Amino acid sequence: MTTNPRSDSVNGRELIAFRLGQQEFCVDVMNVREIRGWTPATQLPHAPSYILGVINLRGMVLPIIDLAARMGFPPAEPSTRHAIMVVEIGKQVIGFLVDAVTEIFSGGDEDIQPTPEVASDMTRTLIDGVIPAEGRMISVLSLDTITATSELAA
Repeated sequence: MTTNPRSDSVNGRELIAFRLGQQEFCVDVMNVREIRGWTPATQLPHAPSYILGVINLRGMVLPIIDLAARMGFPPAEPSTRHAIMVVEIGKQVIGFLVDAVTEIFSGGDEDIQPTPEVASDMTRTLIDGVIPAEGRMISVLSLDTITATSELAA
């Protein structure tokens, strides 16, 4: 489904949308390496509460972030209905636990509206903007901010 058929624009890009509870978010599809089903993670001692642990992804140790908990929502209770979006940000590869991947759509920078001023500073830090689409709002995640913590750098 195409949210905004302006894919011929210079800034046009493919975005992948996913759900966390009742909210929809999206990231650039170029950052997504793969989407896979939930795999139980091995917990790490003294990790922040939003880091579920690590899994073995074809010989690579992949940290798994409960994206709902990282965004300030109630933590997810992982089950087979959840998905792990494996994303690459720079040289870092991380798995995001999400409720469901919903669609891939085309969008450009001109489609993204600024995060409303009434939002908290933390919200404006984690969200690059909002795309109004077919009666719903899709928030654009700031991947650099989501993963820019000293805990993830370790």
